[in-house]
Amino acid sequence: LRGMLLGEEDGKAWWRSHRETPDGGRAVSKDDPLTVIVTGGGLAGLVTAAACHAKGMKVALFEQASSYAPYGGPIQIQSNALRAIQQINPTIYEELVAAGTCTADRVSGLKIGYRKGNKLAGLYDAGDWLVRFDTLGPALEAGLPATVVVDRPVIQQILVKHGFPEGTVRIKSRIESYEDLGNGKGVCATLKDGTKAYADVLVGADGIWSQVRKNLHGLGDGAGGFAASGAAGGAINDKEAKKLARDTVKIAAQADRRYSGFTCYAALSPHRASNIEDVSYQILLGEKKYFVSTDGGGDRQQWFALIREPAGGVDLEPTADDPTPKLTRLRKEFASLGSGGDDDDNEWDPFALELINAATEDDIKRRDLYDGAPLLTTLNLQRLLSPWAKGPVALCGDAAHPMMPNLGQGGCQATEDAFRLAEELGKVKDTKDITLALGAYSR
Repeated sequence: LRGMLLGEEDGKAWWRSHRETPDGGRAVSKDDPLTVIVTGGGLAGLVTAAACHAKGMKVALFEQASSYAPYGGPIQIQSNALRAIQQINPTIYEELVAAGTCTADRVSGLKIGYRKGNKLAGLYDAGDWLVRFDTLGPALEAGLPATVVVDRPVIQQILVKHGFPEGTVRIKSRIESYEDLGNGKGVCATLKDGTKAYADVLVGADGIWSQVRKNLHGLGDGAGGFAASGAAGGAINDKEAKKLARDTVKIAAQADRRYSGFTCYAALSPHRASNIEDVSYQILLGEKKYFVSTDGGGDRQQWFALIREPAGGVDLEPTADDPTPKLTRLRKEFASLGSGGDDDDNEWDPFALELINAATEDDIKRRDLYDGAPLLTTLNLQRLLSPWAKGPVALCGDAAHPMMPNLGQGGCQATEDAFRLAEELGKVKDTKDITLALGAYSR
């Protein structure tokens, strides 16, 4: 991506200067706008930066990755997120719709993965529909645009090109800590290399293992552990993934994150699905696992195989006898009709293997899935009343509310966060009111 903050311009960046703000804050105007630092260059951070810029704020975006890697599968941008983007920046909306593949024009729903039930309660064969849902009709009735899927690198390119001025994004920039300067004076963020950055507002869009969240809630030392950002798209190799799987168990304990109970194998298969004309999204349900697939556009299928097992597991190393251990496992886990079935003798709908067999071993990435425990489980009053903001600092996206990938709402909820955050900050007339604005956003 072009337009990164580099060289001489980096040395003169506005956020390097510590502005002397009077005790009690300063007035905000068109000529002297709010200044906002966003950390995390994935979808949440990019949309937040675009939304704040659209409201006239001065924005800087810090991304820890060394480059914006052309990696990552399609993201579903559902109607709620498209409406938010349309209000933030109509050009971005038009570009995303033009680049996307509509998935709302076909059937979506849940199927039974294998033969299940009895004559009394009802007997289902593998692949029978349990429920079908319409995403197009309700969207049209509400005046919302239809869901599309767009490749992650394309989304990044569109947002960087149309969302804010060149020089907004600074790579190789991880925020380690910050200081609330108090009384409307803003925040001072400290980067990993010791660089200081000053702004009125700091937004942590730095993912599920957010360093900003660690500081905001006073979590354990390991809570802000490494996780590939949305900018890097999770572009890590198998060796790094195995180490991360083990490390994440420790990180999650410090970060107060909840293991979902599932490990997830995911891939984008270059394959025109046999049901592509009729089905855009489906889940094959089983007792101990399930298989999610969606149209990825361009004769590709994005799929997730979720298997219930303890956290921290890793796959066997490839050998001469078994050069593809991930594929070998998945072929057994989702063994199809007539094969003898999986370890519980369940014979799965063959659609799962159709997509698994269309992927290579290198295509398949594995990670354990974590989300956030319900807020009612916390005993911390501040977190209960304002879980995503404190003082001039706020969280959004996965840093605030991580969720399972099969919901198709991770990026969408992050987009709504960005819209609402910018709306609340856009009402601020004096920097002393930032805390109230972010509290309203958090609630």
